[in-house]
Amino acid sequence: MKNQKKHAITIYIVMAVLLIAVHYVLDLEFFESWGKLTPFLKKLTLSLFLISLILMISKIIEKVVTAQARSEGDRYNLLRIIRFLTIVFNLIVVISFLFKSLYAAALSVGLFSLVVGFALQAPITSFIAWIYLIFRRSYLVGDRIQVKGFRGDVVEISYLDTSILECSGDYLGNDRMSGRIIRFPNSLILREEVINYSGPQIPFIWDETAIQVLYTTDLEFVEKCLLEAAHKDFMEHYPQRSGKGYEQWKPAVYFRINTRAWMEAVISYPVEPIDTTGRRNRILRYALPLLNAAPDKVQFPDTPKR
Repeated sequence: MKNQKKHAITIYIVMAVLLIAVHYVLDLEFFESWGKLTPFLKKLTLSLFLISLILMISKIIEKVVTAQARSEGDRYNLLRIIRFLTIVFNLIVVISFLFKSLYAAALSVGLFSLVVGFALQAPITSFIAWIYLIFRRSYLVGDRIQVKGFRGDVVEISYLDTSILECSGDYLGNDRMSGRIIRFPNSLILREEVINYSGPQIPFIWDETAIQVLYTTDLEFVEKCLLEAAHKDFMEHYPQRSGKGYEQWKPAVYFRINTRAWMEAVISYPVEPIDTTGRRNRILRYALPLLNAAPDKVQFPDTPKR
């Protein structure tokens, strides 16, 4: 990828040098006999030179952004903005070439924009929503979000729509990827609430898992085992989060009455949004052997209703 960008920059530099050289070569007396063709070629070479220059600068900026941007979401948004501005500046050059005066160009573009605005209200609204997303940062690529019942991980934020990899869905009872891609227009975020499960400020969400036990169970022992399981898994899989500020992410256990003839021990713990199912499984795989190894302290329901 880096080599491709380097080659592209080199190509644009060579094109720009050749075009500006041809532009000044056309000033030689030899080309005066070409008549009106010479001014046209000079304007054409100048326009192509400007386009090459714009493309070259955009590739250089893209290279810098790719190397310096810290997060994938920021990198994605910056590259989108650069490519959009590149298109805009190139269009300005093309329009200036097609029209003799800037006034005529501005008038034509204004009338065209007015007609297109009425005909394409929905796409224009989605494009405005894209600008809102860039500056408001409601979600970035890689975030897990929920919009109007759609939940998944953002994989693309284009100028008109957003694509997410669905998690859960119609066929799953957990937060695993369903394999389906959902695309919705960006304009949807202007009229619906956006739930973002991810973010650099708050990396975790809270989840909980319940274990059914009898009333004769040693609740202090159950609480100790569940907390030990949650703490061990946190230290193994989120070591970068275990330093300063860990106090606010400490798991907790509470007990609640079940409608059946038993109660539930519920472990509440922090988890990264994409790891809810995995963390639940790891906690249970560690805690259940501890609980089963002490049948004198822990009794599980053993009835047909369970």
